[in-house]
Amino acid sequence: MFELLIPVSCLFFLLALIPGRHRIYAAIIAWTTIIVVFIGGLPTWIEDSNILYPVMAALSLPFLFITTRLLLKGNEAVFSLTRAAGVAFIIYAPFAFIGEIGNYLIATVVHHTLLVLQLLGYPAYLVLWNTFQSGYFRVEIILACTGIQAIAIMLGVASAVPTTTRQKCLAFLLIAPVIYILNLFRNAGVIITYTSQSFAWLPDISGNPEYGYSSFFWAHNILAEGIALLFLIALAYSLFRLIPALGDFAGDLVQSYEKEIKSIAGKDTQSSEVRKD
Repeated sequence: MFELLIPVSCLFFLLALIPGRHRIYAAIIAWTTIIVVFIGGLPTWIEDSNILYPVMAALSLPFLFITTRLLLKGNEAVFSLTRAAGVAFIIYAPFAFIGEIGNYLIATVVHHTLLVLQLLGYPAYLVLWNTFQSGYFRVEIILACTGIQAIAIMLGVASAVPTTTRQKCLAFLLIAPVIYILNLFRNAGVIITYTSQSFAWLPDISGNPEYGYSSFFWAHNILAEGIALLFLIALAYSLFRLIPALGDFAGDLVQSYEKEIKSIAGKDTQSSEVRKD
């Protein structure tokens, strides 16, 4: 059900890219629908013992509230953020909604991940077109394992401000090939550490009774995601060096949200004082 809202969100993000009074409401609908979809994924993330996404889902509600207020005020920094999200959607949508394109990307990543495993000398093989096995354990590669989401998001960030042709080309080379290649090693690392049960000695905090799942939890949900987050921060820093205007954009965005939060907090304080009187 929630998946049906994704193309709706994509459509309104695209409409928000077109100048006009309508873009305020298009942007609000776009952010609302995508956050509804995001929160709708909570049961799956909790079942998979994922830590990062449930936290982000909890923070998305106050983010949506403040973003809506800023959009209604015509805040240009938030419109730039919306443009970045729209561009990211344009890049991601074909892989998510056209099965042939998504499966082609998955197959390509599977092939290259297998090459990395062979390069590292690890005895894993394919039992299905997108599933690796080594010993007793199997790892399936899905669209989320291809790195396309991170690539789309970072390219969207790069588009948040006007850039030269040179900056656009360099930003693409900094983002797409680098994330793709590093993601292959990430996949290989998860396959190796899970199928060899490298983290079996760590406490099982996953809450999943499946045999051996604890190693997957530590390898994928903790180590791999933690390293990926640090890498994306480093990549963002490099991107900001390449496109200095992104620094101004980020500063304006942070300042806008801080000011709006203080405004809301101030009103709440005033309301509390009035009630006391």
